Amino acid sequence: DKTVSLRKDLSEMHEWITQAEEEYLERDFEYKTPDELQKAVEELKRAKEEALQKEVKVKLITDSVNNFIAKAPPAAHEALKKELDVLITSYQKLCSRLNGKWKTLEEVWACWRELLSYLDAENKWLNEIELKLKATENVQGGAEEISESLDSLERLMRHPEDNRNQIRELAQTLTDGGILDELINEKLEKFNTRWEELQQEAVRRQKSLEQSIQSAQETDKTLRLIQESLAVIDKQLTAYAADRVDAAQVPQEAQ
Repeated sequence: DKTVSLRKDLSEMHEWITQAEEEYLERDFEYKTPDELQKAVEELKRAKEEALQKEVKVKLITDSVNNFIAKAPPAAHEALKKELDVLITSYQKLCSRLNGKWKTLEEVWACWRELLSYLDAENKWLNEIELKLKATENVQGGAEEISESLDSLERLMRHPEDNRNQIRELAQTLTDGGILDELINEKLEKFNTRWEELQQEAVRRQKSLEQSIQSAQETDKTLRLIQESLAVIDKQLTAYAADRVDAAQVPQEAQ
């Protein structure tokens, strides 16, 4: 009987829709690792594509039901038409929900990759600070050389807060959704600890270099005064020597 055959097709399609909903939409997902998240994105993509491929079957069932209704007695119309309408609505809802969830997970995955990118950029900057701190640990030379080291450190420290703000916002977005929360918290704690330690060390190094500059300037000033004094004494002694003055005849300091 054609009616039985059509109802069987409708029932099989309903069963497939129910299974897909249970498998991809009603099951609780936990994403504790990037691999789990990536796998979920790929699964949802396959499910979405599979659902779209079922559109051909839904169209065939729709055509079959409509052709049967066109020829069958009115008494058989209503029930079949209602079942077909329910099927089409359920199918369209499934496709929409699968597509929506896939897009959401795609955005979550992109958010995770973006977070890693910002963390990588900031850690590279922190690496530069570490190298600069080591380079300025024992600066040799006078006030000018020390001042150049201080300037290069201060230029490096004038780093915009944008990346760090982005890291905070992206991490908050992901952890609020319970996604990769343990891993993200671990990465953020490590990054923030390192950031704070290097910031504090940089501030200490800046103060130390400023004090070194001041000491070097005072030393330079003292040396300059000594050199000027020596030049005067040298001039006096040269004059005494030229006049063949005996050491006992000149002031104590000249002797």
